Amino acid sequence: MIIPATFNGPPDSANGGYTAGMLARYVSSPTGTVVTLRQPPPLATPLDVDARNDAVEVYDGDRLIASAAPVPEPLFQTVPAVSWTDASAVSNGYAGFTGHPFPTCFVCGPQRPPGDGMRLFPGRLPDGRTAAPWIVPEDVEPTLMWAALDCPGGWSIGMENRPYVLGRMAARVDALPAAGDGCVVMGALVAQSGRKADVLSTVYGHDGEVLALARATWIAIA
Repeated sequence: MIIPATFNGPPDSANGGYTAGMLARYVSSPTGTVVTLRQPPPLATPLDVDARNDAVEVYDGDRLIASAAPVPEPLFQTVPAVSWTDASAVSNGYAGFTGHPFPTCFVCGPQRPPGDGMRLFPGRLPDGRTAAPWIVPEDVEPTLMWAALDCPGGWSIGMENRPYVLGRMAARVDALPAAGDGCVVMGALVAQSGRKADVLSTVYGHDGEVLALARATWIAIA
């Protein structure tokens, strides 16, 4: 498995959600997949995949980078949606425009060149939820849905004040949107303790149906 350099989160490692989505390809589970990131996933590096009975481990040499397994029981909750209009309006106030720890992130980085990256800019609603409008690209597939679920949840923590990275993500992709659709991605903080934060995220289709949802643990870094 190789994660191309374009799919970075921090400058020198892969976006956590995209990496988790790549591992989820090896797991067949109707209840979803949970992925734990053990090390920053390296970019443009051949990684060894050890897949046995839906338990997957990915190594860089002898270093365990990540593991994946079926979600043992339903654990997902949806984040209530807002309209495309409201998501677009709140996105204009995205905190990452002025205080982003990883401004070239493939998913939410405002410093990506025009037409490059997903350009998901989750603004914060008065109740703390985040909302981001997303125009679906031509090459949409499940791994990209995992990436879409990633950063909008993280920004509900307030990453402009303290950088966080993804530590664990459980997600379920129920359907793919059509290319060109306008989706809304929602995020919400559930709990925060010490360096850990528990967040939810949901991708809604253009007519309001739930397409994908996730629960994730983020870890604060120096």
